[in-house]
Amino acid sequence: MRRREVPAVPPGVDPSTLAASLRSAHENFLATGTLDGSVRPVVANSWRRSARNGVDPEQPLAPVELSAAELTAYRRDHPLAAAMPAVRRLLVDGAVGDGLVTALTDDVGRLLWVEGDGKVRKAVDRVGFVEGASWGEEYAGTNAPGTAIATRRPVQVFSAEHFTRSVQPWSCSAVPVRDLATRRVLGVLDVTGGDHVASGLMLSLVRATVMAVELELAAATGALRIGAAEQDPRAGVGPRPPGTARLDVLGQGAGVLHGPDPGVTRNLSLRHAELILLLAANPRGLSGEELAVHLHPDHLSDVTVRAEVWRLRRAVGPLLGESRPYRLAVPVYTDADAVRTALAAGDVAGALASYPGPVLARSRAPGVERLRAELSAELRASVLASQDALAIERWVGTDEGAEDWQAWQRLAHLSVAGSPRWARAQGRLELLSRELGIGPGRHLRR
Repeated sequence: MRRREVPAVPPGVDPSTLAASLRSAHENFLATGTLDGSVRPVVANSWRRSARNGVDPEQPLAPVELSAAELTAYRRDHPLAAAMPAVRRLLVDGAVGDGLVTALTDDVGRLLWVEGDGKVRKAVDRVGFVEGASWGEEYAGTNAPGTAIATRRPVQVFSAEHFTRSVQPWSCSAVPVRDLATRRVLGVLDVTGGDHVASGLMLSLVRATVMAVELELAAATGALRIGAAEQDPRAGVGPRPPGTARLDVLGQGAGVLHGPDPGVTRNLSLRHAELILLLAANPRGLSGEELAVHLHPDHLSDVTVRAEVWRLRRAVGPLLGESRPYRLAVPVYTDADAVRTALAAGDVAGALASYPGPVLARSRAPGVERLRAELSAELRASVLASQDALAIERWVGTDEGAEDWQAWQRLAHLSVAGSPRWARAQGRLELLSRELGIGPGRHLRR
């Protein structure tokens, strides 16, 4: 079964009850410096850092370090300036942005753009969540953009998980934005709003937006390995640029390597496909120790890793470099890249057409499971955020979407009441409601 990242508010947990428990834990930490197991590790570690930094628990400092003119110039020249059209299209504009504020920071937590719902924006203005302000943990304590900067990982912060009390009415989901060529963090994309922002769906939506942003930035700088001119997402993966290879990792056809020599195709073992996929996803290379962590949930010895790489080198020849850390000698792209290219272009239907199934579905390598979960979550979030009933219908027709209650609910909402599609969605929701223990009638809200 595919592993899912646990959201800040897990399904079935009452947000009000959770917030009350967290407020109690927060008060106890401020009074005694001790924590129990009810506080998530990422939050507990951030609270400790916030306390060591002397952050005032009553009010974030969040200094505004740039004048209006300086901010304008800084934003104009910042590499993330090119990301804002995609952010506005996917998060700020339309129904998705209702009740939300979206922010994009630089790599130290300065808020470069803050846009979204007018009422929410006025409310967060009062706690200093404004353009030009620094929301790094050292100033504002635990908060999603600041903690994502500190950990270099996606972060959700729910209600009283915020270190400062004045921010606790809000919840937020934040994901670092990276340069795909260097993996350097350029900034963080954050969504702030009510309790629903701490859901798994919202984190998936932000992650999908970040992936689209990263691909657009890479395409703009020429760092993208394959672009729209080289493939039509609706047709899967198209012609390969000279000197590159392609690995099929999706669906039943996974494990086939094309090239880099013209006309040469190899059927790889699952282990060899895992290795090439992991190295393609980490073009700067992986050490033996890193490969061991990606390949097996338990310990793999360095000798075992070397043996695996030696066998792979015999199978694919010059595709694999000789140097350490282990890296590919030529660019390798995958059919998963076709899905991401379509998502970056806002073509949800094209992404679904390019997605015959999960990434290396038989693999239990932790690194592959993470890549599998990320792509599936990005695709699902884009489908649910779309207004395309046909795309949602196609998603619920897949193995992954067949029991996706939120997708069936979305399909019912977008269908004409009484139509065959609406009736099918309602019937499926009735069945899933019984299986999931959801109260009768909840899915009928429109």
